[in-house]
Amino acid sequence: MQANEMGALRLYAVEVGEGPPVVILHGLFGSARNWVTIARRLAASGRRVIAADLRNHGDSPHDARMDYAAMAEDVACLIEERAGGRAAVVGHSMGGKAAMVLALTRPALVERLVVVDIAPVAYRATLGAYASALRALPLRFGMRRAEADALLAETVRDPAERAFLLQNLVFDADGAPRWKPNLAAIEANMPLIAAFPELPRHARYDGPVLMVRGERSTYVRPEHYEATLALFPRAVFVTVPGAGHWVQAEAPEAFLRAVEPFLALDA
Repeated sequence: MQANEMGALRLYAVEVGEGPPVVILHGLFGSARNWVTIARRLAASGRRVIAADLRNHGDSPHDARMDYAAMAEDVACLIEERAGGRAAVVGHSMGGKAAMVLALTRPALVERLVVVDIAPVAYRATLGAYASALRALPLRFGMRRAEADALLAETVRDPAERAFLLQNLVFDADGAPRWKPNLAAIEANMPLIAAFPELPRHARYDGPVLMVRGERSTYVRPEHYEATLALFPRAVFVTVPGAGHWVQAEAPEAFLRAVEPFLALDA
């Protein structure tokens, strides 16, 4: 069964470790597998880590709906069914927005919150071009990943970005290539993914919040701090030197030095 009685999708997730739960939410075009190394490190510090694939990503179910209310409800279902009804939540980029909406709408489920390189504001929907580029790629039986990389290079010039996107290309047992994400739904919903939803005027999360940004990233800027603090009055901002938007992948040790103490059991 892929959905509960409330319509929330039952997300695929991988678990490691024992102790109080931490739920990890990846960003757009990502998956739980991107967080395996970080999950193992957090588990070693005494946490049960549950890394989820958000809807339309990885091994989680597909659905035409892709707004943050739906994503937050999926995660609420995950926390209620697999984390005992309360967990720390770590979210990067799109996953960070989903985590923020969850904390603002279902605060009792969120013990504490780590938001990685995203703010509760609207951005330009530039990443929709990636979904379009992937959908336009002429997949054919017998093609190899190197061929897909060469074709994608015509529209996505950065090799690191292509490598990240091509993690979503899988090959069935017979060798047929296919995309794991629901690219049609992602492309159709990019305006909602880039935005931040309107919430009730009283919406506020009073729990502890760590906002982690990459020094080279432009996603979280000083002008976003006021909007963030209005919703998360206990938010603390930390900058990871030398990192861009994918902070946890570009500077994992510095990222963990910021996050592990915050997630410590006596914090």
